[in-house]
Amino acid sequence: MATKNSASPKKSAGFQGVRHAIIIIIFAFAVGICFYLFFLGNPANFANGDAANGHPLNMLGTVYKGGWVVPIILGLLCTVIAMSVERIIAISACSGKGNVTKFTENVKKALKDGDIAKAEELCNKQRGSVANVVLADLKSYKEMESAPIKLKEKVATIQNAHEEATALEMPTMTMNLPIIATIVTLGTLTALFGTVLGMIRSFAALAAGGGADSMALSTGISEALVNTASGIATSWVSVVAYNYFTNKIDKLTFAMDEIGYTIAHTYEDKHPEA
Repeated sequence: MATKNSASPKKSAGFQGVRHAIIIIIFAFAVGICFYLFFLGNPANFANGDAANGHPLNMLGTVYKGGWVVPIILGLLCTVIAMSVERIIAISACSGKGNVTKFTENVKKALKDGDIAKAEELCNKQRGSVANVVLADLKSYKEMESAPIKLKEKVATIQNAHEEATALEMPTMTMNLPIIATIVTLGTLTALFGTVLGMIRSFAALAAGGGADSMALSTGISEALVNTASGIATSWVSVVAYNYFTNKIDKLTFAMDEIGYTIAHTYEDKHPEA
């Protein structure tokens, strides 16, 4: 029976991510509401300085006329931006201090030369999630050299150590990404909701009839289009951010798996079963 590996990777150095995302969300919505009230709603953006009834003089005033759905969409947009900054810092810490591709090649070369100490030295310099996983693999590698079990069980134990170490590092890399993924859909749905509200107002103005309702008609159409545009823009930013971070994480996990496979394969080659 294979011995259970008790090794665990070192805790990643640097920023680990914001675990209580609700703090970011509340702050982002507060910024969005303030932006809507004090920047878009600035009296200078409206005729006669009347934000409530005055005609918009520029695009800022037009966006303000989009109604109460606009600050919600702005809050979602601010959340995506804040989460993106948080993920950039966290994933950079996970990558370590140097180039991951170069680090991977250097570790593979050290393993090919049979220099485990050199590989560990590279990990200690690199740090980050990839280095932590490799360190756990190397620790298991050294433990298996003196373990009284068969070769296949030793290789399996090294592979299990790799999987366990990877599983411990993944939450740090993927933290808060589901929120960005949710806003991809939520931004579009909120835009659709605002658009429907604007069209309801427009049709209500048409039903009333008469030239006196032309302002209400134009306001309703403006509200619908502003909400559509702002919601689509929010979803666009969310999609780009989510795909960018997913790609970065895929590259890191690929580097982990590549080195993990190399370590297990190296052990098997250098310790042929009698």
